[in-house]
Amino acid sequence: MLIRTYAPRGETPILKEFVSRDHISAIGAITPQGRLFLKTYDHAISSTEVIAFLGQLQRQIHGKLLVIWDGAPIHRSKELKAYLSKGAAQRIHLERLPGYAPDLNPKEWIWGYMKRTDLANIAFDQLADLEKHIHRSKRRLQKNRPLIKRFVKHVGYEFT
Repeated sequence: MLIRTYAPRGETPILKEFVSRDHISAIGAITPQGRLFLKTYDHAISSTEVIAFLGQLQRQIHGKLLVIWDGAPIHRSKELKAYLSKGAAQRIHLERLPGYAPDLNPKEWIWGYMKRTDLANIAFDQLADLEKHIHRSKRRLQKNRPLIKRFVKHVGYEFT
């Protein structure tokens, strides 16, 4: 994401880029207490990764989990339904966001913040460099729990 350029005033800068199918996928979660969990992959995320991530959350967060997420196909897969029916549903309650509602998803605010601060105006030649930078940004943001709490509150969620 380009935030500012040094192009002459009134002249739109033209950026040439190499387009490839390589990408980084990310899955994440935040808690009302301001904890941030984030995992990246060098391939598209499938229900296998979603199930592994939910397992990680269950190990790291004690008690019941309320998971609020979008209606992506990997969130509705047969594998995920089987995982929940084998006992995970005792601790995990799923709620789906309305169709295309990024303004109700505090994780979107996290991504936006990371893109405008730590990832702004940086170009990476290698995906591994981008991934390292994302994890560095995550670690920095994990230390700022009050900011994460504000993102949760900003979208209108209140927990007691």
